Parts: sequence; structure tokens; C-alpha cells
Amino acid sequence: MILLSQQIRQEIDEIIKMINSNSEKIAQILLKINAVTLNPSQPYRYASGILSPVYTDCRMVISFPKERKIVRDGYIEMIKEAGDFDVIAGTSTAGIPHAAFIAEKMGLPMVYVRGRGKMKDHGKGKLIEGVVKKGDKVAIIEDLISTAESSLDTATTLREAGCKVTHVFAITTYGMAKSVQNLNENKLKLKNLTSFEETVKMAEKLKMISEDEKQIVLEWTKDTAGWGKKMGYE
Repeated sequence: MILLSQQIRQEIDEIIKMINSNSEKIAQILLKINAVTLNPSQPYRYASGILSPVYTDCRMVISFPKERKIVRDGYIEMIKEAGDFDVIAGTSTAGIPHAAFIAEKMGLPMVYVRGRGKMKDHGKGKLIEGVVKKGDKVAIIEDLISTAESSLDTATTLREAGCKVTHVFAITTYGMAKSVQNLNENKLKLKNLTSFEETVKMAEKLKMISEDEKQIVLEWTKDTAGWGKKMGYE
């Protein structure tokens, strides 16, 4: 894993100012604050048991005010381009802070949606925290799209409440075939600020990984379960 020195962080700051592509800018931010860390030589072991050369934690964004603002404004630009929305909904829990920042700036109501397996066993047992009305057009805010199952969970709950849900907005996506299939089958359009592929390519440009390491890392999204064995780690 490569942890960035203060000097390198400052250098990335200067590069970010000169970049016109918002996707590249967000990719650099994720690398700069270690929201995305790459370690192809010593892969991470996920709770599911699979090995991965990448660890993504977009929750890191909320601790960096300047970078957080850039991400928030990027979300808002995507949302406005996609149409008019009545409510901003955060997925629980990663989407909640970003939804709050966005809703505050846009002057819109905000809710967050619990996972369908996490319904409260006390009080009213609600899945939706906050207020939505039948017919509300709701924008779903996610931070990272892997299989998109949490987004589908959120969309299903909102649709059952009578809301119109057409879009999911995220900071980044792994671009897995499973997520594309899930979103298409559930008639959801994904808008993301950057992607895993873009971030990995940016890491190579910044000389954080080599060309060979880039290819090893990119192989992971093609077969996440079999990647460890294929690369000789298992």
C-alpha cells in the first residue's frame, strides 16, 4: 500500500487545479486522501474471503473539507443534468453524509433508507427515515458501486413507498458486469463522478503503480472471486 507524503499531496493539489476533466480530478482526490489504496503485491482480504488489490473507503472524503466540497459540487452537477428531483436519499450508511451535504446545498428534503434486512424491531419499524410522499422523484446517493445491490435495495424500498426512482449517483464504480446487469434489470441509470479504471490509470500516471501492476489490478474486476488464485496468491 502506498501512503502519500505531505509533499506528494501538495503536488497532487497543484495538478488537480490544472485538470479540466472532473473524472480525473475526483480520481486524484480519492488517491490523495487514501480513499482508494492499491496493493497488488499484498492484496487485502475482504470479509467475504476474497482477495483484492484495492481497498476503497469513500467515507474518507467527509474528513477533508476542500475535497468534500469538490465531490459535493460534482454530485450536484450530475443531479441537475439528470433532471429535477424532489428528494435526496442516502443509502445507509455510506450515502448518508453525502446526501446531507447535497440536500443542504440544493435546498431539498433528505431521507435515508435502511437496508431491507435491517428494519428496526422497535418503534415504527421504518425503513425510510425522513419524509417522502407518493409521486416524489427521488435521487439515490451512493458512494461506491460494486454489485449495486444496496442501491437496488434502496430503490425498491422507495418505489414501494410510491416514489419515482430512475437514477443512482455515486462517487465511483468498480464497473463490474454484475452491477450493470442489476441496474439495467431494475431500470436504474447510474451517474458516477469517476471510476475504478480511471483511478487505476491515474495511479499509474502518478507513478504509484507500474504498468504491469495496473494490468494486475484491472484484472480484479473481471473475476473478483477467482482473482487471488489466478494471480498465484491462493
